[in-house]
Amino acid sequence: MSEQVLITTIDSRGVARLTMNRPDIRNAFNEELISEICEAMGRLNADPNVRAVVLTGAGKAFSAGADLNMMKRAAKYSAAENKDDARRLAHMLYSIYHSPKPTVALVNGPAMGGGLGLIAACDIAIGADTSFFALSEVRVGLIPAVISPFVIQAITVRQARRYFTSGERFDATEARRIGLLHKVVNADALNDALEDMLGELLLCGPHSQALAQELIHKVAYRPLADAVMEETAGMIAKTRASDEGKEGVTAFLEKRKPTWLKD
Repeated sequence: MSEQVLITTIDSRGVARLTMNRPDIRNAFNEELISEICEAMGRLNADPNVRAVVLTGAGKAFSAGADLNMMKRAAKYSAAENKDDARRLAHMLYSIYHSPKPTVALVNGPAMGGGLGLIAACDIAIGADTSFFALSEVRVGLIPAVISPFVIQAITVRQARRYFTSGERFDATEARRIGLLHKVVNADALNDALEDMLGELLLCGPHSQALAQELIHKVAYRPLADAVMEETAGMIAKTRASDEGKEGVTAFLEKRKPTWLKD
C-alpha cells in the first residue's frame, strides 16, 4: 500500500485511522485511492484486534470527490467501462457502510460530490465548523447516482430533493441539521471531539457492536410485522447466550469492568 494516496495507522487501542493523502488536490479520489480504501477496509474489517475505523483527509479538506483526471478518463470510456468504474466506487462505499466495526468520518474540511458519499457511508460523522459541502454533480451535467443510497439515507428524501437538484453549497450547521453530520465543533477541537466519541465506542462489546450493525441492516425500513419480531427475538436470544453477552451482564451485576476494556 502506498502512503502517497492513503495512510493507514492502528494505535494500541485498536483504533485504525485512514487518511486520504492527496492534500494538493483536496483528497479527490482516483482509481488508486478507491482501490486502497477497499483493500484497507477489507483487512480492517477482518482484523479482530481493530475496534474502530476513522476516515479523514490530509491537509485542509476532507475530500473533493472524484478528481478531474479520473473524470476526463471516464468521459472517454465505453458504457461498459463507465459501469465498471461506478461499481468500484460503489464497492468502496459498501466496504465502509457494511463494516462490522464502528466507522467515524472526521470531516476536517470541505467535502464535495462523492466526498459526501464517504461521510454518509460512515456510522458517525464529526465535522469542523469551517467545513462546507455540495452535491454539485448537476452543475456539470451529471448526477450523484452511486452515492445516492447512502446520502439519501443520511439526509432524508426531502433534503435530497433540494440539494441533489440545486447543487448549492451548504455549511456545517446545515449539514448537521439535515443529518449529514452528527456533531459540529470548532476546527481546533476536532480531535478532542473524536477522542470523546472513541471513548464511548471503546466501552462497548466489539461483538455486540457488529451485531448492532447487522440488526440495523436487517430491520431498517421493513414493516413491523411478525417476521421482524421473530427475527429480532432470535437475535437477542443468541446474543444473551454468547460469551460476550454473558460477560457483559455479569460484569455489570458484579460492578466490574468487562474483559474487553483495556486498562
